[in-house]
Amino acid sequence: MKNSNRNNSRRNFIKIAAAGSAALGLSSVSNVFGSTANDEEQKLSTKLKVPASKGKSVMGLRCEPLKTVRIGFIGIGMRGIGSLQRLLQIEGVEIIAIADVVPSAVKSGNKQLTDAGFKAAIEYTGEEDWKKICERDDIDLIYQCTPWLMHTPVSVYAMKHGKHAACEVPSAVTLDECWDLVNTAEETQRHFMMLENCCYDFFELNTLNMARNGVFGDILHAEGAYLHDLRELKFRKENGYHNMWRLEYSKIHTGNPYPTHGLGPVAQIMGINRGDRFDYLTSVSTKQEGLSLYAAETFGANSPEALQTYALGDMNTTLIQTVNGKTIMIQHNTTSPRPYSRIQMISGTKGMAIKYPEEQIALEPAAHEFLKKEDFDALMKKYEHPLITRIGEKAKKVGGHGGMDFMMDYRLIYCLRNGLPLDQDVYDAAAWCSVVALSEKSVLNKGTSVEIPDFTRGAWKNATPWPVVSID
Repeated sequence: MKNSNRNNSRRNFIKIAAAGSAALGLSSVSNVFGSTANDEEQKLSTKLKVPASKGKSVMGLRCEPLKTVRIGFIGIGMRGIGSLQRLLQIEGVEIIAIADVVPSAVKSGNKQLTDAGFKAAIEYTGEEDWKKICERDDIDLIYQCTPWLMHTPVSVYAMKHGKHAACEVPSAVTLDECWDLVNTAEETQRHFMMLENCCYDFFELNTLNMARNGVFGDILHAEGAYLHDLRELKFRKENGYHNMWRLEYSKIHTGNPYPTHGLGPVAQIMGINRGDRFDYLTSVSTKQEGLSLYAAETFGANSPEALQTYALGDMNTTLIQTVNGKTIMIQHNTTSPRPYSRIQMISGTKGMAIKYPEEQIALEPAAHEFLKKEDFDALMKKYEHPLITRIGEKAKKVGGHGGMDFMMDYRLIYCLRNGLPLDQDVYDAAAWCSVVALSEKSVLNKGTSVEIPDFTRGAWKNATPWPVVSID
């Protein structure tokens, strides 16, 4: 029975993919969804080739300053409506057009605009209308909050039509998509930013500042995670993920499908792609229990949901080795009953810091215990990141995961308006998101080491970590 259900789910998923592929103008389903957990191609060589460049490097890319950033907004559902609300509170932003296949979502977005005193945006609701937005000549930035599998196709199309592009995480789910983003950014010399909000959380920004000032010494190891019980949300048929796309993904993929919340902040702190880069990874997953148990308890032991086979192991643990001999552990678990955590731990030759379950720091010469609260608070104040100093209080009021979402959006718009390089570029997006496909490949090959491509094509060797810049 379970094998039959797996085959049925795979056929249904491919049917959904085919519809999405047609809407995206793609030639095949595999371009959208990548390999499934059962495909023999996952058994191929773990040695990866770096394709020839189709343009010049965009490391440190600076583009013409934009007095007003004119935005085409694609995907105004669960995440999108909050993003729109935040953008409306940033100077120099104009929302030109909004697209979503759910008409009521577009209406809701436009109500946000008009209620805030802005001009209503042009509305698009057709399945391929996102292309029309990308093709407009009165838009500078495509800001995208769609399901994962649209992120790369829409972003690539936007850049090829002269737009900067920003999308929710992960920006890519296959290696081909990672390279598509890199190649297109280099060809078009347009900015691409994956909207990794966790890089802008308060603790992450302050410890980044500390790391740049040598507080932790040479950081040799880091840990990050996305540990978040999403079982109810995955199975929610209304007001959840559109067409339950996240549950569908869990039926046929394993590995770590969502690594960047834990990986992004520590990668920035460790200077990945700027003086160091990911070399290879190895990954293992537990068996799947969480979705099946939840489905049986919620819908009944003989329900289709309970009899369905799910490929995504409950806990995935991925270890990454860098070229400079440093290590990173990344975990993913969205199907076990446990408190939320991203771990966010960095360990260096002079001390360490960890965010969950409580923000704490330990430093030499007394690193055998954590700092007392007054000493911790003093250190956080001393190394408060300039972005927090400038807009931290407003960010808390505006909200978005405690304010980090607003600081991310603010910084993106600030860089575009001032012709500055972005804090997160296309190489970061590709490297961080490559873990999606490569962790699955490793899991399906009994934890075999898998090489991680150099998406910078050698530019990392001469690049230096982004400084903690002033935003005045």
